[in-house]
Amino acid sequence: MPINRIGVIGAGAWGTALAKHLAEKGLSVKLWAYEREVVDSIKAVHENQLFLPGVPLPASLAATNVLGETVQDCDGILFAVPSHVARALLQQMAPLITQGTPIISATKGVEEDTFKLMSQVMEDVLPPSMHQRILVLSGPSFATEVSQGQPTALCLAGQDVEMVKAFQAALMTSALRVYADGDVIGVQLGGALKNVMALAAGVVDGLGLGHNTRAALITRGLAEMVRLGAAMGADPRTFYGLSGVGDLVLTCTGTLSRNHTVGVRLGRGEKLEAILGGMHAVAEGVRTARAALGLARRAKVEMPIVQEINGVLFEGKSCRRAVSDLMERGAKPEKGLA
Repeated sequence: MPINRIGVIGAGAWGTALAKHLAEKGLSVKLWAYEREVVDSIKAVHENQLFLPGVPLPASLAATNVLGETVQDCDGILFAVPSHVARALLQQMAPLITQGTPIISATKGVEEDTFKLMSQVMEDVLPPSMHQRILVLSGPSFATEVSQGQPTALCLAGQDVEMVKAFQAALMTSALRVYADGDVIGVQLGGALKNVMALAAGVVDGLGLGHNTRAALITRGLAEMVRLGAAMGADPRTFYGLSGVGDLVLTCTGTLSRNHTVGVRLGRGEKLEAILGGMHAVAEGVRTARAALGLARRAKVEMPIVQEINGVLFEGKSCRRAVSDLMERGAKPEKGLA
């Protein structure tokens, strides 16, 4: 199936970077933004000055605030909005989408109230005829570096093998390599849970605890991700790929990570409300932390790092106490999912 026209929903840094990438490849791209000033900025100076400042956008990239202009009569929809607004926006989109249009979720989060992954939210809202056409895109990818053409590798997962191959080809360039997968649950869990672990890694760095501590946190964080994924029917091998360990390492160590930055500031003693109040962009890990703990309890699996970061975020627990409680847990074997 030829892919020529793409509608991108969400003009944050990630949605804008993906829209830029596709437009530069020669596809016809329309980018929907909630903020009027973003549309005005792209039209006037070919730059998203609010969310991706300093990055020139191609003149061929069209921006709009009108959903219908973006989702109708296109070959695919790329969905890149914060998880907490996903359901409401999908409900607005549903009657406007041309029947049978594939939709790719590039949102790395879990719905806070229902604990549902974005593909599951889409299945709730969109008609059954579209369910096989839901794909997910994830992997280690800072928007700024993608927009600069830095070599990046991502993972695209879906149930329809031929559709995955078609969009894999549409996305790939010499700077962006895309791998195909069929584990929709695992790819999404990896992309969402790594944000929670990045908060915890940031706390470790904010406390000045050193490289040993951060390495232990990342390794045990991965073990928690695998444990929950296996309980939810994901392939454990997925978490050792791009959307799992790849994204986990990037987000827990990279200075461009919003979630890691929030964690660092928490570790230095700042209050969550003050940190979030000064941010334009969304740190998905804060909302996902609650949902991840809900998923863990539902699946009856232990996720002590997730539990402790929830304590820090929402229960007033000190960062140093959270680290102490993690270190003083009962002795455990390293291998195994129990």
